[in-house]
Amino acid sequence: MDIPAPVRILTVCTGNICRSPVAERLLQTGLNQVVPGGFEVASAGTRAMVGDPMQPISADIVRTYGGDPDGFEARQLNSKILRGVDLVLTMTSGHRGEVLQQDASMLKRTFTIREFARMLDVLDGRATDAPAEDPGDADPLAANTAYWRSLPARAAGVRHLALPADSAENDIIDPYRRSPEVYRQMEDELAPAIVSILRHARLNSVPSRRRHPAVSGP
Repeated sequence: MDIPAPVRILTVCTGNICRSPVAERLLQTGLNQVVPGGFEVASAGTRAMVGDPMQPISADIVRTYGGDPDGFEARQLNSKILRGVDLVLTMTSGHRGEVLQQDASMLKRTFTIREFARMLDVLDGRATDAPAEDPGDADPLAANTAYWRSLPARAAGVRHLALPADSAENDIIDPYRRSPEVYRQMEDELAPAIVSILRHARLNSVPSRRRHPAVSGP
């Protein structure tokens, strides 16, 4: 029997040593708990410090949330890395534009991470409005892959309900060569987005849908 391909997620920032590595490692850790083997999270930078480890304070943040920063090496974003990726989560709107310069076909699968998280919050808020699809006896990994490959289009469908008051709220601040306080701000902006994505993954995993089918009506 063929093993379903994992959902491939790429996080992107500038140097690939501060923001996107934190998102990569924490998303991978959390998603592994939801669907073991169901996700492959990686990261890259638009102007990467190729081969460098993540910055020490970023590594500390990863450890604080139960992730593992060890063995990380920064990579330069290129079209080869984007090939086959199901979802790109960038740290700023500018990074999103640079991803699309590399591969315009990623248009409908590329979001800033904060924007994507708000869209998922909207979808989760609507979850009781309609019954969830019954996964039946579907293989959990195959069902997970199918669900996440269709998710960008559904998320984009509620973009108008997830617009921030200020477009700057789509971005994660860059703390490189700045004070520990700026790293804390990065953490404060990034952590809630990661929590929203992991919550959505838990709510929509096949085991969860089997245990807690959505109820429509009284």
